[in-house]
Amino acid sequence: MVEMATIACYDCGKRHEEEDAGYRCECGGLLEIIHEFKGVDTERLKRIFHERLSERTGPYASGVWRYKELIYPELPEEAIVTKYEGNTGLYRSESIRLAVGMREIWLKAQSENPSGSFKDNGMTVAVSHGRALGYSRFTCASTGNTSSSLAMYAALAGCESFVLVPKEQISINKVLQTLAYGAETIGFDGTYDDGIRFYERHGRELGWYICNSINPYRIEGQKSIVYELAQSMDWRLPDWIVLPGGALSNVTALGKGLKELLALGFIERMPKIAVVQAEGASPFHAMRIEGRRELVPFERPSTIATAVNIGHPPSWKKARDLLESIGGTTCSVTDGEILEAKRLIDRSGIGCEPASAATVAGLRKLVASGTVDRDETAACILTGNLLKDTDILRHTLWEDAERRTLTTKLTIETIKGWIGL
Repeated sequence: MVEMATIACYDCGKRHEEEDAGYRCECGGLLEIIHEFKGVDTERLKRIFHERLSERTGPYASGVWRYKELIYPELPEEAIVTKYEGNTGLYRSESIRLAVGMREIWLKAQSENPSGSFKDNGMTVAVSHGRALGYSRFTCASTGNTSSSLAMYAALAGCESFVLVPKEQISINKVLQTLAYGAETIGFDGTYDDGIRFYERHGRELGWYICNSINPYRIEGQKSIVYELAQSMDWRLPDWIVLPGGALSNVTALGKGLKELLALGFIERMPKIAVVQAEGASPFHAMRIEGRRELVPFERPSTIATAVNIGHPPSWKKARDLLESIGGTTCSVTDGEILEAKRLIDRSGIGCEPASAATVAGLRKLVASGTVDRDETAACILTGNLLKDTDILRHTLWEDAERRTLTTKLTIETIKGWIGL
């Protein structure tokens, strides 16, 4: 039996009622959902989770709601808004393994979610919760992935969506996807962090349900990523889980999920977590390497990896405490290193957006430095789809191909030269 005990402030521990649960406590701390586990039969739940793998319709066909007992047990089934999210591939690539230099590497492609990113794992829970409370208008600030996911689920629920999107350093593909799902999209001068601050000040008076990662129900849904990874690996996780760091909600969600799996006996040991940030948007990594306990925001973050172009990640305290408790690490990678890793992932047949490629770039750097042992194993979380940012593809691939085509006379000899005959 799993019961949702309460919603509490992460910083001061104050309890909050569900209907009153905004997104921050009066002290400024983020809220989190605390489950009580009473007499849980882990082996029985494993059987249930396995049986649900054969579902093709209904809520339990979802790779998130498959684990409903561990995510939101008391939510009525009729309130669930799902597009069968999760159920994403777990891949091996020999070329990537050799490039990184480790014994074994897996790539968990959250990019295969319905809207093309890991945001769907959390968004299905947030929108379902909001609809159960009677909301019909949903909102977020976003660099693109969150907004497209929100717009999709709001449309599925027959509700309205409103999003704030910075005018600069975003992917137009994600904005177009958001618009296509029918969201009222508002461009503004500023950064993702400015959008979050706006909602924290004015969200309640607007009467909108906020779906950013400050929403604790988003975190509950994102836990399912590590549940699915563990189930796919027969509940034996690798030594390391590597993920990109933007708002840092994924770090805290996966960490929360791992702790629950360990407490319930689903797994026998805790893997280590490595958080990789882009060099131009790496305030969390800077805090860690400088030995500080407080984060100093990057006021003007800048990276080609738009999904992690965040200078003031809301979940930094939770991420800090998690890495300290399990012995995790961080690193930063340049845009050039990200593009090099992206090329490896794309050429492996898996593909990803730039922010996802930061995982492989970061793991490569951590292995080279000796932080990660070559004989260990790792799973890299790929968070966004290859087509989320076609500007990058055009600049790095198409223009080169176009140049070669326009300047070369097409003959059998040139074709043989291209293919090495």
